[in-house]
Amino acid sequence: MRSSGLALTAAAVLALEGVALTVIAIIELFGLGAGDAAILPTAIALIVLTLVGAAALFTFAVGTRRDQTWARSGGVVLQILAVVLALNSLTVQPVPWGFVIAVGAPGVIGFVLLIASARRASVTSTAEEPSSSDGAEGEPEPR
Repeated sequence: MRSSGLALTAAAVLALEGVALTVIAIIELFGLGAGDAAILPTAIALIVLTLVGAAALFTFAVGTRRDQTWARSGGVVLQILAVVLALNSLTVQPVPWGFVIAVGAPGVIGFVLLIASARRASVTSTAEEPSSSDGAEGEPEPR
């Protein structure tokens, strides 16, 4: 089964978000080496969890590319979390507009692409289902 353009674009957005999280983890790792961490175990845990999130995004990107429903579902959840994080950062004064846009915009775009991809896959799979020859669905044949 060939992936749709929507699925490919959604997978690209997920992969780019995974790259962004990996870069953030590397920056935090350099900060840890420079002695910027106040509490070492907490800093290490944050770096590990950031890398786990990046790995999840990469996995969802590959699954979305292969039209797997579990990958789209996981991707949707992470996109919703990104949008919620961006909206929540609006409560910080002064508002970090760069962060809000950098996290919120890809979250909204990824969400829309994943939902559209799921709808297209649903329509495609419904159109490919074989229909019964006599037109009666689910009814046993008379003897």
